Order: sequence, then C-alpha cells, then structure tokens
Amino acid sequence: QVQLVESGGGLVQPGGSLALSCAASGRFFVINTMGWYRQSSGKQRELVATISRGGSPNYADSVKARFTISRDNAKNTVYMQMNSLKPEDTAVYYCNADVQTGVATGAYWGQGTQVTVSS
Repeated sequence: QVQLVESGGGLVQPGGSLALSCAASGRFFVINTMGWYRQSSGKQRELVATISRGGSPNYADSVKARFTISRDNAKNTVYMQMNSLKPEDTAVYYCNADVQTGVATGAYWGQGTQVTVSS
C-alpha cells in the first residue's frame, strides 16, 4: 500500500501565500514524477504542476511565476509554494505520485486539501 497525505491548505486573502506538502508512505522502491492537481467546484480536475524525480518542473500557464514546486526525495515529499494567490486559485488541491512498487508502476492520489482565496 502507498499513501499520500497532503497538508498546508487553508483560507488566505488575495495576494497571500500558502505552502502545500505531500508525503508518501508505504512500501515502494522509488517515486517517479510527483505533482499537484486541483479541482474547483463544478469543474474537472486540472494539472497545476509536476516535478520529475530529477527535479525538472513544469507548470500550468495559469500559475507560472506564482507557484513553485519542489521535492525532497530523501523524505518522499513534494511541496508547492503558492504566492500571489487569486480567488480563481480556490480549489481542492490533490497530490499525485507515480510510484514504483515491485515490477509495476502505479499512480496514487492524496485525499486533497482545500485552498480558499477570498477577501
């Protein structure tokens, strides 16, 4: 079993910042790409940012220059620093990881953490 646990969500005013963390635990050999996705009320889940095991990031255009994704492979943890938050960033943010376990690679999701940006 592999579990992803997110933390760091909350309520913040426009222009504020939040930092999300997602720690993987369980039985696995290696975590490949990790990322963050979000889902707003009434919308489909969308990619926010991903980061390879080697540290190469990519971002959705809507968050470039505002969000920074990073990871600590020794801690099996991915982070996302979110600055200059806007009301349209309000969503449930989900952690995702591609995990190598035995002979297979599987995709795992966290339960999600709520981010609300409101005056």
